Amino acid sequence: MSVSYRFDEVARLPLPGDNVAVATRRLDAGTVISCQDQTLTLDYTVLEGHRFAVQAIAPGEALLSWELPFGEAIQPIHPGNYVINNDVLEALHGRSPDFTLPAAPNFIDQVPAFALDEEKFQPATRLPDYPDTRTFLGYRRSQARGVGTRNNVVLLGTTSRTGSYVTQLAARLQNDLKLYPQVDGIVPVAHTEGATDRPNNLEMLLRTLAGFIVNPNVGAVLIVDDGMGSINNGMVESYLRAHNYPLNEVLHRFLTIQGGFEEQLDRGEAVVRNWLPTVNAVERTPESVSHLKIALNCGGSDAFSGISANPLLGWVAQELVRFGGSANLCETDELIGAETYILQKVRDAETARTFLKLIEQFKERTAWHGANAEGNPSGGNKYRGLYNIYLKSIGAAQKKDPATVLDYAIDYSALMKESGFYFMDSPGNDLESIAGQVASGCNLIFFTTGNGSVTNFPFVPTIKVVTTTQRFQLLANDMDINAGRYQEGVSMDELGKDTFERMVQVASGQRSVGEKAGHAQVQIWRNWRQTDASRLDSLLHAPQPTGEPIAIRTDAAEAAPPISFTFNRFEDHRASDRIGLIVPTSLCAGQVAKMIASQMNKKGLGQPGHLSRFVALAHTEGCGNSGGQAEQLFSRTMIGYVTHPLVRQCLLLEHGCEKTHNDYMRHRMEEMGIDPSRLGYASIQLDGGIEKVSRKVEAWFADQLSAAGPTLTEQTGLEGLRIGIVSDGPVGEAAGEQLGILTQWIAGAGGMVVVPENSGLLTTAAYRDTVLASSDVKPSLAYGEHSDRSGFHIMETPTEHWVETVTGLAATGVELIIALVHRRPMQTHPFVPMLQVASEPAMQEAYADDLDLLLTGAPSAWNEQILESCKQVLEHSYTPRLYRQGNIDFQLTRGFLGVSL
Repeated sequence: MSVSYRFDEVARLPLPGDNVAVATRRLDAGTVISCQDQTLTLDYTVLEGHRFAVQAIAPGEALLSWELPFGEAIQPIHPGNYVINNDVLEALHGRSPDFTLPAAPNFIDQVPAFALDEEKFQPATRLPDYPDTRTFLGYRRSQARGVGTRNNVVLLGTTSRTGSYVTQLAARLQNDLKLYPQVDGIVPVAHTEGATDRPNNLEMLLRTLAGFIVNPNVGAVLIVDDGMGSINNGMVESYLRAHNYPLNEVLHRFLTIQGGFEEQLDRGEAVVRNWLPTVNAVERTPESVSHLKIALNCGGSDAFSGISANPLLGWVAQELVRFGGSANLCETDELIGAETYILQKVRDAETARTFLKLIEQFKERTAWHGANAEGNPSGGNKYRGLYNIYLKSIGAAQKKDPATVLDYAIDYSALMKESGFYFMDSPGNDLESIAGQVASGCNLIFFTTGNGSVTNFPFVPTIKVVTTTQRFQLLANDMDINAGRYQEGVSMDELGKDTFERMVQVASGQRSVGEKAGHAQVQIWRNWRQTDASRLDSLLHAPQPTGEPIAIRTDAAEAAPPISFTFNRFEDHRASDRIGLIVPTSLCAGQVAKMIASQMNKKGLGQPGHLSRFVALAHTEGCGNSGGQAEQLFSRTMIGYVTHPLVRQCLLLEHGCEKTHNDYMRHRMEEMGIDPSRLGYASIQLDGGIEKVSRKVEAWFADQLSAAGPTLTEQTGLEGLRIGIVSDGPVGEAAGEQLGILTQWIAGAGGMVVVPENSGLLTTAAYRDTVLASSDVKPSLAYGEHSDRSGFHIMETPTEHWVETVTGLAATGVELIIALVHRRPMQTHPFVPMLQVASEPAMQEAYADDLDLLLTGAPSAWNEQILESCKQVLEHSYTPRLYRQGNIDFQLTRGFLGVSL
């Protein structure tokens, strides 16, 4: 029996000239709708946010929303027909819907190319400024720095090598905040960049770090390097001074980590504690809202983003600009297809040309990597009605009000020096784009979301605006503003005024919902590997490792010593530990996963007896980056952790709007022959926000633990070992020979040894001559590929990055990593123990407090020392030092073809 509705009960037309409408609720096939003096009958079920035709559309004719084209019909489309393209059909099939889908798409993603007509170009003039001004309570800095909305001490790592240092230092200082009420936070800025040789984003990275340092929300900043890598403190300081950043007007210090980790933490603590009284002495004073510079950003967008939340930001931005403030719109690839709208009012032709040039540069860079800049929409975007980049862009562009003039188009993280409305070049990746806006000077972030993204930045408050009342009610504890009120009859002027007042309150110190939640993260526009398309074909068609162990010599100079290890026995395997693992399926779920794991550890869930601890693998991937090889690499590595022998129970936590959501990961596991039914699944967005999903995750683990049987133990010899061996530089002949013998012992006994392709071991003649049966060897495992095959393996490593290497190595299934240290001890893994070993006297003297094993005496005795230390670690009588001290990091590589979208 069909159901009948009036059009305004179930759908919305963004502008009168549109030929398709947006469903505001799920409408089943056969639904009858009274619309524009006609009656429509839906031919298929139309989900909330998806579109159906309200006019006849002939083949070759454009489909219109906001009176702009987003596709071209490939068959006659009649009023009432569900309009759908191929990508959305595939996305819906992946979600296993409970309704019938069309057999084929009825439109393709094609729109006319935009061309700037310079002969007819007319510069636009801004609306007149308001004669009076509004004020907020802010922290006045210097004239060059402006006014802050927060007063933070920032601990800034110049590269990813110091990320774990600033994170651990911030954790040690949190209790000090109770004594200094005018200090809003002591926050770490840890990121993924700058630790590889000659990165292609070097200029951008220096500019971003410089912008962070002088942002008006920074009361003081400790800038930390380790004297290694492609970025160091001297380079950062030189960049600041050469480009006239007001460095001398912010309380700062450059610190280089030299020596033991604990000792350096003590140094950092002393610096910050000395600053706190000075930072606390700064008080809020009434300041003009012209000092506000707001970031306009979106994530987890849906079909209603361009109807309610984004136009609301456009209203607020226009109002602020008229008061003399500034607004920053970004996400270059999310404006492809909306050029006509963005450039309908622009300050001058040069700004228009710059805007178009930045889009073309973005397209070119992604093409070098075999990706398409128009492939940005995530699985969550498509599921919620954003069929393609054109539709997503048209909606995203509504953050610029039709009456607003585009004043400036600037590079990523370039400073905003004048009042006005800016476009800033950036990828659509939420965190990467926000980082650029903060470096440009934004002191407050507006973030619109349809699905309910929970993103926050450490030292700039975020106001989250959700598109529909239904989603706001689901996530009421995680969202600030309900823009869905507009769809229920509240005028945009009324909603805009309310939102402007909320902005003033938050700028004056009222904590946003995200600040109360207590989680934040930073990601700078990640390095891209290709600078042209010359290698593209060979990279796309590179042969894949076979997974077969590599033949080794079996004529060790000496017999292995007798040794046994006590392991746990599970139903199908034995292992040295029992981890409860939370795997975030994308970057935006990472910090929530860490919070949940920390809460369960504090409660002692599963301890003693069932689990040793809970671990969450926060990372930077799964959304906002290209598909293809990079996406396969990501999912392969994550599934390597899901199947890791140390993992007793595992749950996947999705954000809810990413490309690699829970259903995606289920399908990937099925393709790889892995049973996904044994895992737990939770969704931050669909399960109702952080508080509710935390309870769900904890309840799932509690149920699993209550059903688990007793833990048994058994003895094993070398055949039970699964060992990774890494080195951070050249390897001496003596160490190479002894590690070669150790490799023979373990692999020859039936155990597994994995060495990364970039290890100095493989270029050391003594190791190669001792281990390899042939001189012509290639990697046997892809990066992050889990292996159940005993023997000797080499794992592919697309970069020289230490943490990226260890992250991939641990995913192969090794249970302990032996790290031969040449330059200095490095970050350890979140749950695979790393034994840091040195044979050089100078290294042993400089880092005695960080190293786990000092190889002394005759080299022939070293392997017995190593095996005894391995036994202590695997049997939990010894915990590696840097793990205990918190020098822990986790970072995935994007391979050679991964690029931000």
